[in-house]
Amino acid sequence: MARTERPNVVYIYADDLGHGMLSCYGQRHFATPNIDRIAAEGARFTRAYGTAFCAPARACLLRGQHDAHAGRWTFNLGGIYHRHTDGQYSPDELAEIIQHTGIAPGPDDPHLAKLAKSAGYATAQIGKLEWGFATHGAALDAAGWDEHYGYYDHLQCHGFYPPYLFHNGEKVEVPGNTRADFGVGPYGGAPDGAVPHDPAGRATHAQDLFDDAIVDYLRAHREEPFFLYHPSQLPHGPVYFPEHDPRVAEHPDLTPVEKEYASMVLRLDRTVGRILDELDALGIADDTLVIFASDNGHALYYGQPGRAQGGHRLDGTPVDNHRTAFRTAACGDVFDGNGGLAGLKTTNWEGGARIPLLVRWPAAVAPGQLCRRLVSNYDTMAVLADALGVMPPADTDGISYLPALRGEGDAPEHEHVVYASTYGPSLVTRDDWKLRVWLKRDAVIDYPTFGTSLRAFGDAYEAQLYDLEGDPAERDDRSEAEPAVTRRLIGRLLRECDGNLIHGTPHAHFAFYPEPDDFEPPAA
Repeated sequence: MARTERPNVVYIYADDLGHGMLSCYGQRHFATPNIDRIAAEGARFTRAYGTAFCAPARACLLRGQHDAHAGRWTFNLGGIYHRHTDGQYSPDELAEIIQHTGIAPGPDDPHLAKLAKSAGYATAQIGKLEWGFATHGAALDAAGWDEHYGYYDHLQCHGFYPPYLFHNGEKVEVPGNTRADFGVGPYGGAPDGAVPHDPAGRATHAQDLFDDAIVDYLRAHREEPFFLYHPSQLPHGPVYFPEHDPRVAEHPDLTPVEKEYASMVLRLDRTVGRILDELDALGIADDTLVIFASDNGHALYYGQPGRAQGGHRLDGTPVDNHRTAFRTAACGDVFDGNGGLAGLKTTNWEGGARIPLLVRWPAAVAPGQLCRRLVSNYDTMAVLADALGVMPPADTDGISYLPALRGEGDAPEHEHVVYASTYGPSLVTRDDWKLRVWLKRDAVIDYPTFGTSLRAFGDAYEAQLYDLEGDPAERDDRSEAEPAVTRRLIGRLLRECDGNLIHGTPHAHFAFYPEPDDFEPPAA
């Protein structure tokens, strides 16, 4: 009998996966049948947003708050665990440095794992752990994870052959993986598209380890309600996948680096298939809510000379992300990974933040739904609370989309969603207006001594307005033609940014660490 009131929850989080890379969103060079199965057996969203890149997107997801607020969290330092790899610090010493630099989560801060535990669920996170660029075991315990296994450093995640991982705070060596750089590959291909391969020190791919751990967890917890979160590092670059998937190995339209990147996407699809098959084999598929999403929009890791390049068009003219954006037709992306939209990861064009979102819950959600509701990854806290039958934390920004998928009338919906980027924040409304703010990076802002207004930004910022219903590729700036709409949405966005547009950039959330050579071991 279906246990619709208290489903298990499996959340699969892809890394840098543009929605255009999936066949259920229009990819034509290869199919992603397992990911597509979630859409066919549940719902596919067309107006879902993450944020501009990984760390803030993960903070939004796990805390249920958008990333343009002031003072809620800070980035920690990526690559800091290389200080352990080269023998300078122990994991405990690095944990002290991470914990006491920047804003650490407080005991009352909302978190998905805490919410699940409050409902009596077992909780596990397997893969690319937590939202900052580095974490540690005690922080994961405090967040509510009963079990956690994977990488503690997001820069180390750029390599797929880790010499060590961490399980519940304990370091675990991976035999045969001996490269201090974690087996990271090169960015982009050579002029002929080739990617150099060196098998030395690369014995076991991380996704193989995570797949086995996920299956073991599902089997061990089949008799109790669980929340399993799998943040994969696929298909984040640099590209390195020597064994081309047979479905693309002989593809006549793809260069070697493009085949390799496609194989990384297909490797993630294989993980999704293994999860779905295991849920079926255990007899718990009907009682399991499966959500598949990505942290941000498309990233062009497979660029090569004479072909697609992220920073300029094929004719050599630059992409400035002020008035010009990366577009498939002009820049040459064979996959059209941003699905015909403007922009890539780190930008606040639609292609940088629009994400795939697929939801399956056989006992409660009818199959084959196409959902145009405006949603964000920071809705996940509300979705989880709704599914588990508990109240969401008060200090969150999300709205559950499950009532709409269950066919309940008058389901609440966002008036707008917000996300930050390296270029400034954006706001998208339910009726398809988009306000995009561009902040000039080298501008001097004239702050007076006793309070200020938006005029202090002067020409350091620009507000652009787009009608996404008629102009989804953001070609026609309507800010001058629609000044009243522009002013109204700027007011909304300022409120969401807690009064300062700079909060809608990652720079407002940096914690400043000493240079690596200046670190001192924590006091005993």
